[in-house]
Amino acid sequence: MIRIRLLVKQTFQFMKIPLYLILLLILSLSGCDKKNSDPPYTPPVISFYKGADISFLPEIEEAGVKFYDKSGKVAPLTEILKSSGVNTIRLRLWHTPSTKHSGLAEVSAFARQLKVAGFKIFLTIHYSDTWADPGNQAKPAAWNGLSLSMLGDSVYNYTKHAVQEIDPDIIEVGNEISNGFLWPEGKISNQSGFIALLKRGVQGARDATPDKRKILMHCATLDVSGWFYTILKTNQVDYDVIGLSYYPFWTKIPPSQAIALMDSLGSTFNKDVLIAETAYPYTLEWNDYTNNIIGLQNQLLQGYPATEAGQKLILTEIRQGMENFDKGIGFCYWAPEWVAFKGPQSTTGSSWENMALFDFNNKALPGLDVFN
Repeated sequence: MIRIRLLVKQTFQFMKIPLYLILLLILSLSGCDKKNSDPPYTPPVISFYKGADISFLPEIEEAGVKFYDKSGKVAPLTEILKSSGVNTIRLRLWHTPSTKHSGLAEVSAFARQLKVAGFKIFLTIHYSDTWADPGNQAKPAAWNGLSLSMLGDSVYNYTKHAVQEIDPDIIEVGNEISNGFLWPEGKISNQSGFIALLKRGVQGARDATPDKRKILMHCATLDVSGWFYTILKTNQVDYDVIGLSYYPFWTKIPPSQAIALMDSLGSTFNKDVLIAETAYPYTLEWNDYTNNIIGLQNQLLQGYPATEAGQKLILTEIRQGMENFDKGIGFCYWAPEWVAFKGPQSTTGSSWENMALFDFNNKALPGLDVFN
């Protein structure tokens, strides 16, 4: 490169071209040289996904919260997760959130950092400006008033752009969509609208990737999963992975039974199976004034106490169960970092701090050992 620059300079001097033009050419050559030297992102090769959804982390870090490893040493949360065996990070994406958090700019920047750290990226596109789940699937405000055809075009273009920008390894088209998404047009009771919009999202994801990344369809509960995936099969929806939420305190089904149902789904529909969300409390206490989602003894699954040992036990059985059937490809813990980050008196802090994988002093819990 140096010899080329000298030759260019000598040649241009002979031709009596001004020095500033010579400098501009040299700088452009340098830029091209640097650009060509940057390697493309190459996803790590893994056979079993050990995931954590840490979508709250940018907001928590912004608040100045520190995390501690098992020895009590301060360390970045991503380093603690990596050393604990986590190999995949799940991130939620909202269309136009009321704050910068979970928007495309933040998620894209965060994903780049995580890739450098060696994680696979599992993207869950909510197709909403806020939380999308079985009871909430409000479409983005920017898409209100669109016809079904125009809404489908918006879904396609948005999905394609987001996937190109973030370049995830797993793409979840809609979050917990067992009741549909993009209501009212995409309610599952309006099956033709639901399928039309879902296929446009899948098409956008497929068209965005140079190679075939995994597309996941996420059902919120096991009890309707057979019915839900039958609808997808009947309508020839293109996807790769059955994704399920498994929260034992809500389903009241122990891991052994839940895994047996998942095994059956994988065989019936000939798809890989991934637990997209799971969690369990290690205590019924609280660390701020925000009401916790789980806080009563009668909410627990019998045989699995809300203790550090109980949390680790159920996660161990979940991991072992997923590894023990052919179609099982992994599990993902939801919000292990959602500690009481706004202080002990906050009423808008965390409703999940007793289900994090860090204690009330933000120190890593034994449950993290399961990832290794």
